[in-house]
Order: sequence, then C-alpha cells, then structure tokens
Amino acid sequence: MSQITPTERTRVRRLPKRAVYDREVLYRILDEALVCHIGFVADGKPVVIPTGYARHGDNLYIHGSTASRMLRELGTGVDVSVAVTLLDGLVLARSAFHHSMNYRSVVVFGKATVLSEPAEKREALRLFTEHIAPGRWQDVRPPNENELKATAVLRLPLAEASAKMRTGGPLDDDDDYALPVWAGVLPMRLTPASPISDERLGQGIAIPKYVNDYDRTKI
Repeated sequence: MSQITPTERTRVRRLPKRAVYDREVLYRILDEALVCHIGFVADGKPVVIPTGYARHGDNLYIHGSTASRMLRELGTGVDVSVAVTLLDGLVLARSAFHHSMNYRSVVVFGKATVLSEPAEKREALRLFTEHIAPGRWQDVRPPNENELKATAVLRLPLAEASAKMRTGGPLDDDDDYALPVWAGVLPMRLTPASPISDERLGQGIAIPKYVNDYDRTKI
C-alpha cells in the first residue's frame, strides 16, 4: 500500500492541506533526516530525547546503550511518539504574524520491541552506519560480541505515521502587499563543510569518495 491510513493520532487537523499520508514521501523524509525526537512518559512525567535512527522497510530502528533509561523504558512496550523535521527555508512575510518556515516533517506513534537476536542487532547497526554515511559499513570494523551485548536496539513499526509539509512563499494580507518591506524565502539546507581528518590518522589514508561527495538530498 502506498498510502498510510490516518488514525486519530496521526490525522493532521491544523492546516490539513499540508498533510501527506503517502508512504514513499514519508520514507524519503525519514531517509534524508538524521535526528529524531522521541517522546514518552516515564514515572508519570513526559520525556523527549533527541537521538539517531535508521529506517528499513516499514520499520524504524533506534539504538543506544543497554544502560540507557530511554531504551529500557521503551522496551517495556510503552506508547512512544517519534518526530523528524527537515527545515527547507525561512519564510519572511511583510507582517510579523505571517512569518513561517518551509519544512517537511514526520510523526510516528506506536510501541517498540527489543531485538534480541545478535544477527538482527548486527544488521540494525549496519543500517545505522549506512544511514549516517552510505558506503561506510564496508570500510569500518564491525561490532564485536561485547559491543553487541552493550548495545540495545528497538524496532518501531511505521504503521501509524503521517507527514506534514509547507512549501512556497509568504502569504500576506492583501493590504500588506503595498508595504515597502522585503518578503520572500531564505532557503535552508544541511550542507557539509570540508572534511577534517583525525589527528591520529595513518599516513596515506585518503578521504573516501562518499565523504567528499556527501549530500543528504541524494540519500
């Protein structure tokens, strides 16, 4: 199915014309972004934690230390909410009221499950590495047994999710178009700078092509 059926939690009610329930669009946003914010309730109090993630198929994967409070809590099957946002531009209007941003965002709800099989965990760690830098896994040392034991990995199904997007320029009140104020969009994007080699890097080790040519928009 290319469409995700909206639920009471995922249906966009504020500016519904910006809502997107197309699975491929959602997955492109998740694949381009790098950081998600995970919300849950622990000990009766709300908690929001930023972290990395990876997507494969219809699942989102989250990982961290086995000592992580967040992963231990999510592993018990509590409800979790995950939010991802890409900022595409600042929308500068003629009035302060109509300033906005162009963005692409995804919100996911569900319950996470813990991966227990070493092979599953190893594959998930490969996915995390490739999500950060495609092509990196083939160059690095894979996790050993102790590292796998020290790492917890959770899987969250992408069954209950929706996206919301804004594009285009400012939308001013009719009377404000005559104001002598510049209005428009200042595009924004994540752009890498020049790579900085580790000071203990061995001689003759070149910067990989996937680092020199890094571009999240082509992920």
